[in-house]
Amino acid sequence: MIRTVESEPHTSPSVLAAYSYCEAVTGRQARNFAYGIRLLPTPQRRAMSALYAFSRRVDDIGDGALADDIKVARLEETRALLTRIREGVVDENDIDPVAVALSHTASHFPIPLGGLDELIDGVQMDVRGETYETWDDLKVYCRCVAGAIGRLSLGVFGTEPGARGADRAPEYADTLGLALQLTNILRDVREDAVDGRTYLPVDDLAKFGCSAGFRRPRPPEGSDFAGLVHFEVRRARALFAEGYRLLPMLDRRSGACVAAMAGIYRRLLDRIERDPEAVLRGRVSLPGREKAYIAVRGLSGLDARHVNRRTVRRRV
Repeated sequence: MIRTVESEPHTSPSVLAAYSYCEAVTGRQARNFAYGIRLLPTPQRRAMSALYAFSRRVDDIGDGALADDIKVARLEETRALLTRIREGVVDENDIDPVAVALSHTASHFPIPLGGLDELIDGVQMDVRGETYETWDDLKVYCRCVAGAIGRLSLGVFGTEPGARGADRAPEYADTLGLALQLTNILRDVREDAVDGRTYLPVDDLAKFGCSAGFRRPRPPEGSDFAGLVHFEVRRARALFAEGYRLLPMLDRRSGACVAAMAGIYRRLLDRIERDPEAVLRGRVSLPGREKAYIAVRGLSGLDARHVNRRTVRRRV
């Protein structure tokens, strides 16, 4: 049985303050993520905020304006901090609130902290400026920066006792992370290009005449940009379909959280599919009322029931 923060007789003011800091970071930096985790009970919400705050720190190092050698040094310092957290030697009065909160989370939930090592590995790929020849190459990166987060989150959620196929839950969480990351890559294709980064596979870019890149607010001359976007959208939809098989294995509120976050990204994917060039003109986003509708769907269990029906049909 997974113990949660609520099972503790007392949570110290230092730890509560550390969690409050992490929740503030999450609310300020990750609106879609924050929207989903508000559906969770307090202990899980705090734990997810701690995971996010640590992950945000790693991402900020990679995205910052520091020289590459300094970024590498900072990432290794962060990895050393993760080792201290793993060893349980971070005092609750430590001056680093993210370390305090994540250490408390790791002592109460069976989160695979190695996933955060994978995240650091992925950000190091960014620092090196790696490009990806094929989808199989890009999957390695996506698993580091997103699939690992899915597996870490599963450590907070847990699975329902007796859930059918629960041994495959980490696989589905990983796949859902890939779906979210590929959606992010499509949404941010121009922003990344301006920053000198290309994530979409080189093979795919060449296939659709887009090898010139996306530094301008219009597709490369003579390219089939819409064809490229629709191709990647189909790939993302297949990943979502597989990853959504996780939902029936979760309790109602954890399932609602996952359905809300994934649902927001699926709606983003719909918008991108309808107007591919929108991603070259600016960031595609959803209004708050649409996010609220997606959250209600998650709480009602509609998405989980839909996955259950599809799974049953496949077995018949």
